[in-house]
Amino acid sequence: MWRIWRLFDPLRTMVAQGVFLFALAVMIHLILLSTNKFNWLDGPRAAPAGSAQISPMPPATPSATS
Repeated sequence: MWRIWRLFDPLRTMVAQGVFLFALAVMIHLILLSTNKFNWLDGPRAAPAGSAQISPMPPATPSATS
């Protein structure tokens, strides 16, 4: 293991790892903020107005035959 640290500078390696992990965390958070389910700042978006008017058909009533 010590031979690896002779090839790479430990401080530069840890700084690069920290920058990479920070960038990865920011990217994951931005992806989650762009979804409807996981947006904790604005909350879920409202459904489009057209879909509120669509309702399922009522159940069919049997015809009265005597």
